[in-house]
Amino acid sequence: METAHQENRLQNFSISFFAIVLGMVGFALALQRAEMVLHLSVSISAYVRYLTIALAAVISVIYLTKFIRYPGEVKKEFLHPVKINFFPIIAKILLIFSIIYLDLNMTVSKYLWIVGVVMQFLFTLIIMSVWIQNNKIELHHLNPAWFIPIVGNMIIPIAGVRHFSAELSWFFFSIGIIMWLALFVIVLNRIIFHHPLAEKLAPTLFILFAPPAIGFISYMKLTHSLDPFAKILYYIAVFLFFLVVLQFNLFRKIKFYLSWWAYTFPTAAMTLATLLMYRETSLSVFKVGAYLFLTVLSLFIVYLSYKTIKRIVKKEICVEEE
Repeated sequence: METAHQENRLQNFSISFFAIVLGMVGFALALQRAEMVLHLSVSISAYVRYLTIALAAVISVIYLTKFIRYPGEVKKEFLHPVKINFFPIIAKILLIFSIIYLDLNMTVSKYLWIVGVVMQFLFTLIIMSVWIQNNKIELHHLNPAWFIPIVGNMIIPIAGVRHFSAELSWFFFSIGIIMWLALFVIVLNRIIFHHPLAEKLAPTLFILFAPPAIGFISYMKLTHSLDPFAKILYYIAVFLFFLVVLQFNLFRKIKFYLSWWAYTFPTAAMTLATLLMYRETSLSVFKVGAYLFLTVLSLFIVYLSYKTIKRIVKKEICVEEE
């Protein structure tokens, strides 16, 4: 009976588990950059990096086992109008690891980047084709998680400018920034003028400020200039952050889902963007902001880790969805 129960839990192991790894790798990168820019006296980024690698390995093995034993369930997730957008998270994880390893091991960074780029490009083409061809997608399926397949393209130049021709990085940045703007208008229209997001998807509102924050970092890597467009990207990210935080009562009322991990990576992106602004301007307001974002991110990681482990122990995760 117990074996059957375990198999059932494996069958219900969701692709959204990779959002945990994404949050952790974003946290590891934010810590690494904070230690460099803010000259923190305590250095723990290496430990977080190793923990994240172990976590990524465990989740990958479990999901690969699910793919081997229940390929139909994986296919069902890939054809799901919401869950399909979580598959490119795997490519984003590799791309962020490639950024982390830029100053640690250039060879490792390059291979991670190459695999991440190929996966990101294929996921972008395939998922956008599904969007176009799938006549079962309806307006209520639309939510900020749809940014995930697009935003990965804007991560590519961050390490890409050191691994390959800048023209390739400009290619992916162009895809990311233009498609984000198009989707942003559609998603905003859906949020304002139509039914509220389902409770389970409410945390994805945090994803709203991730694209401009990442776009700002990517654009700075491409141009090496804090020009007006760079500032527009950063400040719209800051505005969207405050707008989302203002919806505190909405987040406070919802029960725990794995989607809560959507709080982490966007906050990591804001931390990294603010650290970059401080490095470029030396203004103390950005230094204070970087500390605040890093503190909030750390609290999110600790709290969500506790909640997730608690739910796993109680066997309330990996159950059949209602």
